[in-house]
Amino acid sequence: MSSLFGILLALIAVGLGMVLKGTALSALHNPAAYLIIFGGTAAAIFIAFPFREIKNVPKLLKIVFFEPKLTSKTEQISNLVHCATVAKKEGILALEELADETNDSFYKKGLEMIIDGHETEFIEEVLLDEVDAMETRHKIGALIFTQAGTYAPTLGVLGAVIGLVAALGNLSDVDMLGHSISAAFIATLLGIFSGYVLWHPIATKLKRISSREAELKLLTVEGLLAINRGVSPLSLEVKLTAYLPPKEREKYVKMTKEKNNEKIA
Repeated sequence: MSSLFGILLALIAVGLGMVLKGTALSALHNPAAYLIIFGGTAAAIFIAFPFREIKNVPKLLKIVFFEPKLTSKTEQISNLVHCATVAKKEGILALEELADETNDSFYKKGLEMIIDGHETEFIEEVLLDEVDAMETRHKIGALIFTQAGTYAPTLGVLGAVIGLVAALGNLSDVDMLGHSISAAFIATLLGIFSGYVLWHPIATKLKRISSREAELKLLTVEGLLAINRGVSPLSLEVKLTAYLPPKEREKYVKMTKEKNNEKIA
């Protein structure tokens, strides 16, 4: 929702700024400028990237505007500590029930490999390879929008040049000359606006979402490997809470104490 709010705020800010500067909003009605900027940017993206990567753009936009809900680090630490406790008390095979209950395919895959008795080094290699593959996919998605943000402002300059060429053809008509020059710079405005208010921020948000997901997966890998090594639940908890910022760590410790008090009661 923050992305929708940001775009709406940008539109209001630019529109209000234009009015305060004495520019009529009707000046934005310039089909040629929209065609040059958005059509040209799309064309440049199609030239730069294969279609198998471009076809993911709608999915990426959905992620940006309706950010997927990830398991929090504190919740995942609780899950992993619980798994370690079950493994210590009931044995590794008891984790099968926990694996069936989770909807996280990555977490489930790690638990299943532990249950199957794979070596810790093998589990680490498989899971880290999956994290690397995910990060590579996400980088490509963000790169599409980064490049769009690079192309759009330059196409804005191209649009301005085209408009000025048209303006120079009407030097004898003063009224038409002013209108042509005004229209020429609308392409520049659209190019800069779309590049730095839409495409670059979208790329940044995709990188942030990817970073959070990678951090969660690395935390999960660390926990799963510790469980496979037979690390005690308490030691695992101490190890994993190092991934939390100080405030979240305090919150987790408080939550854990409350749960323990409830069990005692």
